[in-house]
Amino acid sequence: MAEKSHQRAEHWRKTRRLTIWVLVLWVVFAFVVHWFAKDLNGASFLGFPLGYYFAVQGSLAIFVILIFGQNWIQDMIDEEAGLSD
Repeated sequence: MAEKSHQRAEHWRKTRRLTIWVLVLWVVFAFVVHWFAKDLNGASFLGFPLGYYFAVQGSLAIFVILIFGQNWIQDMIDEEAGLSD
């Protein structure tokens, strides 16, 4: 019983750490990159100002990557804990 409790605590520790990392990355790409968009507009990418490109395309792409990455890593954490389907 104690082993099961330890496994469950370890599973939630890893899940919480993953969630915190994903939220930190989300904040960086949702707010920090946009905060510096004016400074980034000095360069361009595909003819668009770099700040605009990051705000419109880059952040959305990162958010989708974060969703799939978190799901993939969470599946590994669940499988390690014996909680996968």
